[in-house]
Amino acid sequence: MDKLMSCDELQDMFELYSLALLEEEERSEVDAHLARGCVICQKRLTDALAVNALLMASIPQTAPPARLRRRVLAGFGIERPGWGWLGAFAAALMLVVALWLSVQERQRTNELADARREAILARAERERLYQAFQILDQPETKRVNFGEGLPKPPRGNIFVHSKLGVVLIASNLPALPAGRTYEMWVLPTATSAPRPAGLFHSDAQGSAVNVLPGPLDSLYAVAVSVEPEAGSPSPSTQPIIVAPVPGA
Repeated sequence: MDKLMSCDELQDMFELYSLALLEEEERSEVDAHLARGCVICQKRLTDALAVNALLMASIPQTAPPARLRRRVLAGFGIERPGWGWLGAFAAALMLVVALWLSVQERQRTNELADARREAILARAERERLYQAFQILDQPETKRVNFGEGLPKPPRGNIFVHSKLGVVLIASNLPALPAGRTYEMWVLPTATSAPRPAGLFHSDAQGSAVNVLPGPLDSLYAVAVSVEPEAGSPSPSTQPIIVAPVPGA
C-alpha cells in the first residue's frame, strides 16, 4: 500500500485543488485526506477558497477584441454589423464563440504553470496578511500615527509589537515610475543606521501594507523611501515617511 501523504505534504496543494487544477493522482490524494475528516486541512481548504475568491474578484473583466467580432461576421458573409436578424444572430454566435475560445485558452498547458505561480504568490500574500493580523490582534501592540492633519503627504499608522514585529499601513502614497519601489526602514536607536525592513508597492489608490515580522530589541523610528526595484542597503533618497516610535 502506498504511503498516505501527511498534512504538511499536502499544505501547498489546496490553492490548486480549490481551482480544480491538480493532476488526477494529487486530487484523489487530497479527496481521500479530506474524507478522513482532517480538521487542519479543512481549514486550509477554507483559507484557499477565500484567497482564490479575493483573487478572482480583483481580476478586471475584459471584452473580446473587435477584430474577433469582424472575423466571425465575415465568416457568415457579413462585412458590417447591424444587418437585420442575421446580423443579430451572428453577433450572438460571436459571443458564444468568444466564450468558448476563452474556456479553451484557460485549459492550455501553460495555464497550469501560471496557476501554480499565482498559488505561490497567493500563499505568500496570505502569510503576510496573517502575520499582520497576528500583530494587530494583540493588546500589547502599540499604534503610532503619522501624517495626521497634513493635506498631501503620506499618512497612516504603524503598529509595533516588541515580540511579533511591525506593521505599516499607509495611504496617499505617490505613484512611482517604472523600476522604482518603496522600501521600509527601522532605526533601533536615534544614532543607529537605518536597517532594511522590506520592499512593497502601493495600489492604484496609493494605499499599501508592509510587515516586518520578528522580535525587536529596540525601535526608535520607522521610515519609508523610494528605491530601485531591487532595493537598497541604505536609503538613497530622502524618506517620504519618518515616524518616531516613542517608548517602543
